[in-house]
Amino acid sequence: MKPNRWTEFLTVTLLVSLGIVWHNLTPYQRSAVATSTQPAETSSILPEKIAEEQVPDEDSLIDIGTVNPNIRLDIRYATTNNFLNRQLYGEARCALRAGVAQKLSRVQEDLQKRGLGLKVFDCYRPLSVTKQMWEILPDPRYVANPANGSRHNRGAAVDLTLVDSNGAQLEMPTGFDDFTEKAARDYRGNDVRTAARKNSQLLEDVMKKHGFIPLVTEWWHFDAADWQKFAILDIPLEAI
Repeated sequence: MKPNRWTEFLTVTLLVSLGIVWHNLTPYQRSAVATSTQPAETSSILPEKIAEEQVPDEDSLIDIGTVNPNIRLDIRYATTNNFLNRQLYGEARCALRAGVAQKLSRVQEDLQKRGLGLKVFDCYRPLSVTKQMWEILPDPRYVANPANGSRHNRGAAVDLTLVDSNGAQLEMPTGFDDFTEKAARDYRGNDVRTAARKNSQLLEDVMKKHGFIPLVTEWWHFDAADWQKFAILDIPLEAI
């Protein structure tokens, strides 16, 4: 070859070699950049798992305040203002099964549209407290026999009343834990005012609308319709 042909040959060979190297390197470099900007696989899964774990199971015991803080509390057994005249709970809390708490929240929302609300006297009750009550008042019309347990022991019952928008209690046939015939829903004596009967009936109607069953002997007591599926518990309120 002549020198100029030899130079041209080397030049072409070098250019072809550089082209091959560039072709092999460029896709890898682009792929590396794209990969480095993709989120790790666990980053898209982890938030969903955390969110799922934060949703309480329907059977879990939860504080009603975490579901609807507008429901007022007057937990009598956390005070001495009860028929036993002594404090039975370490804390003034209303704990219910999560599904029951959601139903009670819907009752509160319904009543708020009418300018009313709920005030709760008692919710979940440890079995040991029911035993103390039975020792003083062994009457199954008013206190559950601890041998069988109660709806309260299951976290599926609630004692409550109605209040106005300022939190004042509406008139009812009797006070809470009145163990006389006047507290019964079917009592028709003239010593119960018409307004009290109407308020008691309104409370009963709204509670039944949202899945609660009224107790005949106590105007303030309501059970969740599915209370049978829950186990009897003896967990202190402060441990929930």
